[in-house]
This record gives sequence, structure tokens and C-alpha cells, in this order.
Amino acid sequence: MKKLLFQFDTDLHPSVFDTIVGYDGGADQVIAHGRLTPDNVGPLVEGTIFTRAPKDKKNTAIFVGGSDLVAGQNLLRAVRKKFFADFRVSVMLDSNGSNTTAAAGVAKLASSGTLAGKKAVVLAGTGPVGQRVAVMLAKEGCSEVVITSRQLARAEHACAEMKARFGVDLVPVEAFDDDARAAAITNAQIVFATGAAGVQLLEERHWRDHPNLELLADANATPPLGLGGTDMMDRGTDRYGKIVWGAIGFGTLKLAVHRACIAKLFERNDQVFDAEEIFALAKTMA
Repeated sequence: MKKLLFQFDTDLHPSVFDTIVGYDGGADQVIAHGRLTPDNVGPLVEGTIFTRAPKDKKNTAIFVGGSDLVAGQNLLRAVRKKFFADFRVSVMLDSNGSNTTAAAGVAKLASSGTLAGKKAVVLAGTGPVGQRVAVMLAKEGCSEVVITSRQLARAEHACAEMKARFGVDLVPVEAFDDDARAAAITNAQIVFATGAAGVQLLEERHWRDHPNLELLADANATPPLGLGGTDMMDRGTDRYGKIVWGAIGFGTLKLAVHRACIAKLFERNDQVFDAEEIFALAKTMA
């Protein structure tokens, strides 16, 4: 019985990255479909749940991806609405790598120091990874989690979305340049940069002599990095008394978590891997 992974992507062209990791995670065949929406995904889901006997349904699974996290969440919801009784298969959501990247980064921070009771700032945190990072930091007991954006309205919208989905309270802050972002981290112990590739969010001078900072992470692997003075290969590196994780430094765990989730999809036919489940696995692997 072949292990079939159906890759449901919200973009026109399904992610090659996700296809490769699907195979590396143990799928015998990855069948990718692009430009899927809640309106057209129904027949595909029905094809996955009606074709195999109950004992064999665990050998079929669905991966929901694409570059748009909101679209991915809506697609996951539509997929799950088609399930009933034992007519279901396991499904994973990782739009834009948001869940696995955030889970790996926060898990590595948690393995390097205490998160509970600390103030955390997620720089440029309105994107898929930043939103998930903020949620996971809040779930780990941070006393306050700030999301910054160049536009306050975007930060407010992201905070409202995460409140509705996860029930966490996040603080929106407008920070339109390096100095404004430096002001935003004044009382923070944790900083996680999740900006666009090749965009620097802080210069080294903004954090190097910071008296409160303990933990830093940067999800950007394209120079210039989000946090000046750090290295994408940093793996819990001590820099000026702060512990730093770079994108490649925790990226190894991200890939391992992604592959592990794919493998677990084929253990049962009733699993859902979203932020909570993926983060729980990442913490055990960190």
C-alpha cells in the first residue's frame, strides 16, 4: 500500500521545496495541486477519503501549503469540513513554512534560556512566520509579546487574527525604521526578527550593548541579515553576552521537524498538524 501525500497549494505553482520534503519525510508519491481554494478543493478531498478501506486510510495524507497563511488556514478549514466519521485522512498546514520555521526557532530559544515571564519583540512580525512566532512565544509564557510593523494597522490586524485563532493577547507597535525598532526593544529580553529576505531590521549597535537582551533569533538567511552583527550559521552563539540563533542555525531543526511531521501523518488517519502540534513536536526534538 503506497503512502500518498496530496499537496494542496494555494499558489499557482505548488512549492518544489514542500514536494521534496514530502518525499524526504517518507511519502512514496507526492501529488501536487495548485491554485486551490475552499470552493474547488472539495472533490479532491472526497477522492482521498472514499478510496481506501478504514485500515488503509492512514496511507493517504494531505499537506496544505502556499505563500499565503490566511489562504492556507481557510483551505485547511474547508478540507476538514469534508471529513466525517472515519472518512478522514491526516492533514498538515505549513503555508510559507510558517509553522515549522516558527516552531524550530522558538524551540531553540526555549532550549537556550527561559522564556516565561520575559518580554519578547517580533520584528516585522506581520508575515506568516512572525505571526506564528509571536503565538508560540505567548504560549510559552512570555509576559508580553510585541509585533512590530512599518504600519500600525497591519500590526493591529495580525494581533487580532492571532487573538481570534489562538486566544493570545499580542501588542501591536508601529516601527518604520531601525531607530524606531530599536526603541521598540528597549525593555525586551527576547528579539526575533522575521522580516523579508535581505532587509536589515536592526544594526549591531542597536542590540550589542543592550542591558536587558538575553536571546535573539533571525529567520532571514539572505544578506543583509535582519539583525546586523549576527551570522546565519549562529547556533546558540554567545555574542556580547547574548545567545543568538541564525536562520541556518535553527533551519536544520526546521527541516527535521517538517520531515518528522510528514512521517507522522501516515501513522493514523485522524491527525491534524497545525501550529500547536508542530510546536509540541519541535520542542521534543530541540
